[in-house]
Amino acid sequence: MKISQFKIGPDQKMELTTDTGVNLVLVFADRTQLENGIQISLAHTFPNAKIVYCSTAGEIMNDSVSEGTVCITAIHFEKTAIRTSLINIANFKDSIEAGSAIVKSLLGLHLKHILVFADGQMVNGSDLVSGMNEALPPGVTISGGLAGDGARFEKTLVGLDDNIQIGNIAAIGLYGEKLEVSYSSRGGWDSFGPDRKITKSSANVLYELDGKSALSLYKKYLGDLAAQLPGSALLFPIAIRVGETGQPLVRTILSINEEDQSMTFAGNMPEGAYARLMKANFDRLIDAAAGAAETCLDTLDKTPPQLALLVSCVGRRIVLGQRIEEEIESVRDGFGKDTALAGFYSYGEISPLGSAAGCELYNQTMTITAFREL
Repeated sequence: MKISQFKIGPDQKMELTTDTGVNLVLVFADRTQLENGIQISLAHTFPNAKIVYCSTAGEIMNDSVSEGTVCITAIHFEKTAIRTSLINIANFKDSIEAGSAIVKSLLGLHLKHILVFADGQMVNGSDLVSGMNEALPPGVTISGGLAGDGARFEKTLVGLDDNIQIGNIAAIGLYGEKLEVSYSSRGGWDSFGPDRKITKSSANVLYELDGKSALSLYKKYLGDLAAQLPGSALLFPIAIRVGETGQPLVRTILSINEEDQSMTFAGNMPEGAYARLMKANFDRLIDAAAGAAETCLDTLDKTPPQLALLVSCVGRRIVLGQRIEEEIESVRDGFGKDTALAGFYSYGEISPLGSAAGCELYNQTMTITAFREL
């Protein structure tokens, strides 16, 4: 595997040398940059590559975090076959059907892993992964994330080659026995308060906890910060678990509705699940990123990967503020200087759940997928 990386600032022209050996390009960029027709230049620069685009809430490249930039990771897989697929949510009944369809379009011999990037506002991430898991054969894993739009939350863009638009879902199938893939997802948030049962919800909209208004209970715990909703909600996500022993999944609050006292989340909130409030702990958030890198290394027998894809949550970026690069540096310290780091801050992270195949939707995590060709 050979990797080249380029970062282009808001006021810079794209002047790259043609490279015919690259077969996959990942472009993580500010949404406004993707609206400026950059696909025309990149198609000429990498004529033999499939080019995947994803808008972000911040771009990650090696040791730094930036915004308003175009971060390009050009990859030449030497022993791995690649197939890509692009669909639009408008052409499907729902996100479940779309998830199933995009996986089925990539099924083939020696399918090892699927990378997926989806519109972060028009696609229901929980339903998307549900549909993908239904269609996924045993032993195949999926990772990726939901596109971002900074802290604007206006619209997100995903694209493949010359098709960049809202509602898109792009997927990359990686095939072959010479590719090793490891993954991990860590949060680092502290929980507080009692577990409460979700007694009324609809998809990703929460109405009641323990038969009482969810929004009223949430405001009670936030105290003075309740006046700053919905912005302050990024500091206090909610963890849910299905059943008494289910693994917790953190959910980010996207908006509130005073009229019906509801809260809308970046993932489904199933009735019968248990919910618990979380709060930020700066050091634990950074340690969690380091722990995710360590888990990936353990899977690879302590041999650093050639490429690590980092998808972290926009909430983590806002909470960590000026310390945001510390979580990237902690990953760099774990992998060492020879691993290329690429990624973005997202509206939702997608990664396998533990050692199981398939995937789950996360919020407020640092999710890492590491790749190495043998």
